[in-house]
Amino acid sequence: MRRSIVRLALCLIAATPAVPAWAQWAPAKGRLETKWTSEVRPENAWKEYPRPQLVRDEWTNLNGLWDFSIRPRDEGVPSSWDGKILVPFCVESALSGVMKPVGPDKVLWYSRSFTIPDSWKGRHVLLNFGAVDWETAVTINGKPAGSHRGGYDPFSIDITPFLKPGENALVVRVWDPTDKGFQPRGKQVLKPEGIWYTAVTGIWQTVWLEPVAEDHIRALRIVPHLDRSNFSVTVQGEGEGSVKVEVRDGDRVVGRAVGRTGRSINVPIVEPKPWSPSSPHLYDLSVTLLHEGKALDKVSSYAGLRKVEIKHDAKGILRLFLNNEPLFQYGPLDQGWWPDGLYTAPTDEALKYDIEVTKQLGFNMARKHVKLEPDRWYYWCDKLGLLVWQDMPSGDSGPEWIRDVDKRSPELRRSAESALNYDAELSEVIVDFGNHPSIVAWVPFNEAWGQFDTPGAVARIRRLDPSRPVNAASGGNFQGVGDILDVHSYPDPAMSRLDRYMAVVCGEFGGLGLPVEGHTWLDKGNWGYRSFKTPEDLTAAYTQKVGLLHPLIRKGLAAAVYTQTTDVEVEVNGLMTYDRKVIKMDKSAVSEANRALYPLAAESAEK
Repeated sequence: MRRSIVRLALCLIAATPAVPAWAQWAPAKGRLETKWTSEVRPENAWKEYPRPQLVRDEWTNLNGLWDFSIRPRDEGVPSSWDGKILVPFCVESALSGVMKPVGPDKVLWYSRSFTIPDSWKGRHVLLNFGAVDWETAVTINGKPAGSHRGGYDPFSIDITPFLKPGENALVVRVWDPTDKGFQPRGKQVLKPEGIWYTAVTGIWQTVWLEPVAEDHIRALRIVPHLDRSNFSVTVQGEGEGSVKVEVRDGDRVVGRAVGRTGRSINVPIVEPKPWSPSSPHLYDLSVTLLHEGKALDKVSSYAGLRKVEIKHDAKGILRLFLNNEPLFQYGPLDQGWWPDGLYTAPTDEALKYDIEVTKQLGFNMARKHVKLEPDRWYYWCDKLGLLVWQDMPSGDSGPEWIRDVDKRSPELRRSAESALNYDAELSEVIVDFGNHPSIVAWVPFNEAWGQFDTPGAVARIRRLDPSRPVNAASGGNFQGVGDILDVHSYPDPAMSRLDRYMAVVCGEFGGLGLPVEGHTWLDKGNWGYRSFKTPEDLTAAYTQKVGLLHPLIRKGLAAAVYTQTTDVEVEVNGLMTYDRKVIKMDKSAVSEANRALYPLAAESAEK
């Protein structure tokens, strides 16, 4: 009888289904959830291909549950783990399932295993990280495989020499000093308050594996030439070889060219269609690396044919031009923070939603503020038609500046290590994100924060990318360099006097606040530049501020940025609440007021 009971128990255990991964995990209890929080599971965490402008068919997504530990900096690989973390959400976020701080005196360890598919045998294997904040060291099967510094740029490690048959062990060590270090960090601080937000540590974008040939395509550089109706495509590869580029408009081939790796290849386009916010036309690209006629590697990409420049209108005023026409650029300051994922949107649909709402509200631009986004955010801007001013994340010391364009304010004197690090990270940003047609301006410094050697930064950007204007110091120390003179003014918009060499813009204004009960980070103590009590009052104040732009545009104002897309933590200045569940103002009134701005630049530019 006893044996029968034991046998029955064993049968019941064997018949019990395995506990799914999602049952072992739940988001931490955060202060606020978005519309997408409940959709996130370990098995569906950011499964989209993360690099839309360099796509390979074969890849393995490593997002999901990893082991993690938080340990003192001087300790080695942990002998035990604290629990599970959901990658790619940072450890401080609710969606990570952890929601714990790390701090500069400790490091964050990750661990997981993986197996290489048999079909990849004989090829090199790349381990790719979308972004890790900030200093990363990777070991494979106990051996150091590579390291990286930088919280915003993607990086890859060839892990082929460290692999073994069967299961492989991946361990990642991350250290992030946040505001105790000099590195670019944006709005992150260890003690968040006001305009400063929760720290982000560790992996915050997709991690994936892909197989490649020994000689393979490493990167593409795509430069549109609207006036010449062609694209210049430069293929950077491991090893030299010939390259074939094919451009399609839907099912139709509209351009072909061949060349060599490392050299610019001009691809003429038949019946060219310009890219713009009103018509965001994208071409599909196919790029093949060849050796003696045999394909070694093939990637797909896309591009938009457009031209951005600053030039004088018929009245001699410098304005922003798109595709040879003056265009007033207007959009919100977009911080890119989420109450459940912090730096990381809960889903790709959520990432897209912010851009869709921005377009619906009648904006044609967004200023991505002291943060970089995953490539897929820029993909949606490219596809939906939203211009982007891209800030370099701020770092090092806080601002010290004189709000007067007639005076030269002293710049920061960075340490040699800080300066070299900034230059390296800035260069990576320009190169890694430069193919997106939506990006129409680079902004290396914001309000003098960490601002140093401004002429050097501008020169570096122009060497790497001469095709876009540089807004050297948005609201910061004006050093007479760059293409844009940018003042910040709250709450009313303002502009400096016209300049002979730079277009004049208002890089920040507004900041009109409305806390919406049930949709705030805190029940009390939220903050705004100006506060209102009802959506009607907020809408009236907003349209009044937008109306103040009309005479400025006629005078020569080339662009303006309203603060801001969403509430962020205790800030309640958003067009939307932090959870994205409420658009605070009347959509039609906002859209009508915004769209009335765009004809003014063209009208004012005429004789």
